[in-house]
Amino acid sequence: MKQGLVLSILLLIAVSLNNGSAFIVAGAGRRPFHLHGFFDSAFKNEDMGARENAGLKNGPAVNENVSINGKACKNAVVGQKIKVVAAAARVKIPYNCNNGDCGTCTVMINGRKAKACQMTVPKGKCDIQTL
Repeated sequence: MKQGLVLSILLLIAVSLNNGSAFIVAGAGRRPFHLHGFFDSAFKNEDMGARENAGLKNGPAVNENVSINGKACKNAVVGQKIKVVAAAARVKIPYNCNNGDCGTCTVMINGRKAKACQMTVPKGKCDIQTL
């Protein structure tokens, strides 16, 4: 009962203030209150310019020359940790500390020993062999 009274009062106020043309007040099961034509005319002359892509410019630097145990990895990004690339390629590398202290995750990258938890994918050819 009180809600109906409040809606009636709001309707009377809206009609009296704007000659009955600008407002629609919601009743039971109707759309909520909104202004007709206000946003059409108020922002009609606004020009925000061309919409710019909010994502990465030119995309990430992908290195397609990465292989793990002879298996090519097409989604390796330059600067990405070797352990992430190996996990994406479903190659198991044992980890213990993840800080580079223990040496459990040692792999061979281009013939040199490196720790997979600390080393990142370089530019150019990258051949990774697990031990």
